[in-house]
Amino acid sequence: MTRRLRPTRQVDLDFLVSAPLRLVFAADAAAPPDAVHTALAKDTEGWTAWFDAVTAAVPTATGRAVGLRGGIRFEETVLADEPPRRFAYRVDATNAPGLRALLEEWALSPTAAGGTRVRWTFAADGRPALRAFLLMSRPGLGLSFRSAVRSLDRRLAS
Repeated sequence: MTRRLRPTRQVDLDFLVSAPLRLVFAADAAAPPDAVHTALAKDTEGWTAWFDAVTAAVPTATGRAVGLRGGIRFEETVLADEPPRRFAYRVDATNAPGLRALLEEWALSPTAAGGTRVRWTFAADGRPALRAFLLMSRPGLGLSFRSAVRSLDRRLAS
């Protein structure tokens, strides 16, 4: 069953700093920031080809609908699309139990070698059990993120 999360007026870009739980991961890609940003923000359906956890991604009027392995679904609204440096979205509805609010940001910066430093911030609020679960899942989320960045980089190089 899909349910609405915290009212949208309470979850804006400031939530990236104020969220009760913030997980931040970073990895480098050889591709330049504009190519990485285009893949993140414009090629919605392409996420299934490089982010292993994503099983479905389709654009909507305000963002996208995303399906993850395990049957989790998100309805998202894009809050920031600033090429080539940032892409951020809020989850407005989900079937994930215990989640009250979720905002994700992909921040991109150029590296000295001409590639991209990709920083993914996962800002969430939820029941204590969910927050504990997410903290315990940090290593797995980080591994999934780094694997996705490597896969995206291979996709952009081809």
